[in-house]
Amino acid sequence: MRRIRLAVVGAAAIVMITTASGCSGSDGGSSASTPSTEASAKASAKASKAAQAAGDKATVKTASSDKLGTILVDEKGRTLYLFEKDKSTTSTCDGACAKAWPPLLTSGTPKADGSAKSKLIDTSKRSDGKTQVTYDGHPLYRFGGDSKAGDTNGQGLNQFGAKWFVLDADGKEVEKGGTDGTGY
Repeated sequence: MRRIRLAVVGAAAIVMITTASGCSGSDGGSSASTPSTEASAKASAKASKAAQAAGDKATVKTASSDKLGTILVDEKGRTLYLFEKDKSTTSTCDGACAKAWPPLLTSGTPKADGSAKSKLIDTSKRSDGKTQVTYDGHPLYRFGGDSKAGDTNGQGLNQFGAKWFVLDADGKEVEKGGTDGTGY
């Protein structure tokens, strides 16, 4: 348990250092990976692995966004996204894509909270054998460029062959809003 806590604390420290240093791409964030995106993605992946190792069950809940309305977030308030390239419950995002857009993984039956609907939550096996949470048939992801709860920096980005959007409580993609990084 101590190793898991150290891994989570270390991942959080990496995210804070990366955010504080102001590292980012000069192309407006449309590249597949910038230095800050890579570091954030690595930290998010480490935290996700630590949570899965601890036997955590993922929670999908809702949060209110001034620009996007009611959207889906994870148990820590981090924004969840769908990938338009996914045409079924099976994820098409792996390798470098999954590093920039870490999948929402679970080690058990995921839970719903807030306005999220438990009947829309399910899981799907990934190509690496891990279990990914789906919502209304969409595999769910976080964005490595979101450093804290409330960030919606991935909204509308076109990366890895398709666009990424937040979802509402009905599991529909929310296309309004931009990627100005101001969060909720």
